[in-house]
Amino acid sequence: MFDSLSEKLRLAFRDLRGQGKVTEAQLETTLREIRVALLEADVNFKIVRQFIDSIKEKALGQEVLVSLNPAQQIIKIVHDQLIELLGGTSSRLLFTQKNPNVVMIVGLQGSGKTTTSGKLANLLYTRENRNPLLVSADVYRPAAREQLRIIARDLKRPLFEDPLVNDPLELCRRARREAELKGFDTLLIDTAGRLHVDDELMVELESIKRELLPAEILFVADAMTGQDAVRSAETFHQRLGLSGVILTKMDGDTRGGAALSIKAVTSQPIKFIGVGEKYDAIEPFYPDRMASRILGMGDVLSLIEKVSAEVDQAEAEKLQERLRRDQFTLEDFRDQLRQAKKLGSVGKFLDFLPGNLLRSVGLGKITPEQMAEVDDQVKRTEAIINSMTRQERSNHRIIDGSRRKRIARGSGTSVEAVNQLLKQYVDMRQMMRQVMSGRMPAPLQRAVGHSMNRRSKKKKRKR
Repeated sequence: MFDSLSEKLRLAFRDLRGQGKVTEAQLETTLREIRVALLEADVNFKIVRQFIDSIKEKALGQEVLVSLNPAQQIIKIVHDQLIELLGGTSSRLLFTQKNPNVVMIVGLQGSGKTTTSGKLANLLYTRENRNPLLVSADVYRPAAREQLRIIARDLKRPLFEDPLVNDPLELCRRARREAELKGFDTLLIDTAGRLHVDDELMVELESIKRELLPAEILFVADAMTGQDAVRSAETFHQRLGLSGVILTKMDGDTRGGAALSIKAVTSQPIKFIGVGEKYDAIEPFYPDRMASRILGMGDVLSLIEKVSAEVDQAEAEKLQERLRRDQFTLEDFRDQLRQAKKLGSVGKFLDFLPGNLLRSVGLGKITPEQMAEVDDQVKRTEAIINSMTRQERSNHRIIDGSRRKRIARGSGTSVEAVNQLLKQYVDMRQMMRQVMSGRMPAPLQRAVGHSMNRRSKKKKRKR
């Protein structure tokens, strides 16, 4: 996410790092590189100009040129301005006491409205303790209704249907009545879309809004379409009065133009982002966390939340006890791989970590090809362990040459791959012994210490 923009911004700050003093000429050079990076990321040019002017004004106003650590000062200013550009604070869905609360999902055809409607229903049910009812108001494309039917079935969420009704407004009326009678607190309306904005579509959406008085009107935009998404959002907002935006395909957006422009253009916040194809691949949008990720500072808070949601706490405590007793087996290793797979690919996991932390433990920028190779390696590792007997998984020392050949055949790999896995496992056990005894490797100690110092300073500031 934002890989291209993040790398260009890192290079823009490169020459400032380590400087005891920064001249006005050096500041201008850095700002010029930031401007180019944002324009190449497809950020609206007016927004880029305002962004750069604001950074320059604050940098000069805070006497960055004579400060002891000007690079950090400038990065902090850029970070603060990015947060403001992205919306300032996180914005949640606003619901009233009167049920059902109607949420209109609007946008162009192909932006991901129907899938997002299902994801949002799943999120509201599993994380927000709400009871949503889905309805498709797209009477023009039979495939749209069928798609939502399949999604609702997969998620085991209720869907209102009436095959005899072909008027979108009447269908929404009946769906609301159904929600009232059966006690649903939220009605999610997947509205019709077009390949482009037209008056007929807008009139239809305006009539649904006027009749159902939605609590939220959420515009779904494909982040990878950049300024096209921003222009469409602006038009929808002028006609309907949007309350928020959901950006889809953020996991594939290396530039970030839509995310960095859409709030400034529409004045409405980004409320959620889609980060994958699975039904749980939707996240609340946090401007401060996203700004940190763009600048290579990582997003450890979101990672912790993701891990907490996916990892079985009882199993985690059981593993900790086995580590303490130095009883970590290949069976445990396989179970941890399965837990890790719930979090997504290795690439997505690393995307949450600060760049300086990765570099401190010997990891530089990892390409998509390398991420794919790591994910394939994880699958091979699990296959090798699955080919072992329970006794072999419990005691790796009994795996002699003949057993290694059998395991290699059973997993479709080679003896070399089995040998490599066993060596990695032994090395991992050794490292875990060091961690449990407080003797971590120096790079990890420095990285963890840096992270703890930052958290400590934040707590002091809050006090």
